[in-house]
Amino acid sequence: MGFAVTNQAVCAQLTERGHAVVAADDAPNDQARRQAAAMGVDLIERPAAEDWPALAADARVVVPTPGLPESHPSLGAAEVAETPVISEFDLAQRWDARPTLAVTGTNGKTTVTLLAAAMLEASGVPTTVAGNTETPLVEAIRDERPAVFVVEASSFRLGHSRCYRPAVGAWLNFAPDHLDVHASLASYRTAKAAVWSRADDQSIAVVNQDDPVVAAHTPDRGQVVTFGVDEGDFRVSGGALWAGSEKLADAAELHRAHPHELSNHLAAAAVAMAAGAHRKGVREALLAWTGLPHRVVLVAEHKGLSFFDDSKATTPHAVCAAVRSVTQPAGQAVLIAGGRNKGLDLEPMGEVAQGVRAVVAIGEAAAEVHEVFAGRCPVTIAESMEDAVGKAAEIAQIGDAVLLSPGCASFDWYGSYAERGDHFSLLVRELIGGSP
Repeated sequence: MGFAVTNQAVCAQLTERGHAVVAADDAPNDQARRQAAAMGVDLIERPAAEDWPALAADARVVVPTPGLPESHPSLGAAEVAETPVISEFDLAQRWDARPTLAVTGTNGKTTVTLLAAAMLEASGVPTTVAGNTETPLVEAIRDERPAVFVVEASSFRLGHSRCYRPAVGAWLNFAPDHLDVHASLASYRTAKAAVWSRADDQSIAVVNQDDPVVAAHTPDRGQVVTFGVDEGDFRVSGGALWAGSEKLADAAELHRAHPHELSNHLAAAAVAMAAGAHRKGVREALLAWTGLPHRVVLVAEHKGLSFFDDSKATTPHAVCAAVRSVTQPAGQAVLIAGGRNKGLDLEPMGEVAQGVRAVVAIGEAAAEVHEVFAGRCPVTIAESMEDAVGKAAEIAQIGDAVLLSPGCASFDWYGSYAERGDHFSLLVRELIGGSP
C-alpha cells in the first residue's frame, strides 16, 4: 500500500525474487506509474473503500508505505482478513544476514545514525546508513561492501514490523509526535518500543537513562548499555565525554556541545562501539562532526543578536531543547514558532517561557501557539516569514537569540522543513545586509 520510494524498492526486490506484487496508491504520480509499468506491477489507483477487503484477502502480506495513517482502510481490511502486515525491515532481515544497528527516538535519529556510521567508518568498519533516509534498507542490502547497516528506524517502520530484530537497538528519547499518523500516544510509544520488543540474548539495547519512558521499556533480555548526560556507561563528566573509563573527547573540543547534542554524541558512541568501533575512530568522528542543517544552526550574529535556524524542530520537545541551548549562559530567546500542527498538544512549549522574551507565532497553528504563551510572555502573530523575522529582530535585545524553532510541520507555507529554514536564513542575511 503506497508506491513511493520505499515501496518501489520493496516491489523491485520482490519481483526480482519471483513474487507477484500488486501495488495500490491513493494519489500516484507519473513517476510511480512509470516505475510500476517498468516492473510489470499492477498499480491500482485510488482504490475505493469497498475494494480493500478483496485486495487484503487475496494477498499473502501487506506492506504499508512508511507514514500510512493507522486509520487507513487497507490496514483494517488486512486485520479482518488476517493477512499479516509487515515492514521493509522484516523483508531486509529475511534477505540479508548482516547486522543492523537501529536508532529510534522522537528527536536526534538522523544525527545519531550518521555520526555512529562515521565512527564505524573511522574505525575501519564498512558501514552504510539506511531506513528513514534516502535509501530504504531493502535497497541498501544490494551493496556488498558494508559489514553493518546503521538504520534510522522511524515509528512508521517499526510499528509495522513483525519479526525485525536489530543486533543493536538504540532508543534516544520519547515525546508526543506523529499523532496525525498514529492512532494514539500509546500506539506511538508501542511502535517505538518495537526496537526492543523482540530482543534475545545476543541483542544489545542502548538506553537513554535520562528519559523515564525509554528507561521503563529497557528489555529483560540481552546486553544493556546506558547513556546519560550525567550518569551512564556513556556520560559527561568533568567537561569530557566518557565511555566507561575511556575518555573520548573534551566537550570544549567539539563543534557542537549543546546539552541535547552531547546526549546525541554519547548515544552515537554507544551504538558504534557496540558494533566494533574503537576509541580512536569515535574520537576522530566526534572532532570532525559539525552537525546537520536546520538543527540549532547559528545563521548570523549582528549587533549583539544571534540568529538560529532550528526549522527541523517539529515537536514541543525539540523546541524546549533548542530554547534551553540558545539561552545559556545568558540572554533570552525571541521564539518564532508555529506551522502545521501534527495533532500534538503544544502546551509543553510553555515550559521554557521563562527563557523567552517574546514569541512570534506563524502559520496555521499561530492561534494555538498564542494560547500556549499568552500570559507568560508577549506574543505577536506574523502573516509571513518576512513579517516574522522583522518583528523578532525588532523585539530582541542585545544578548538575545532570535530562534526559528517551530514545533510544527512546515507544510502550510513550505514544502519541507529545509525549505522553511533556508528561507528564514535568507531573510536574516537580507536583514543584516540591509542594516546600516
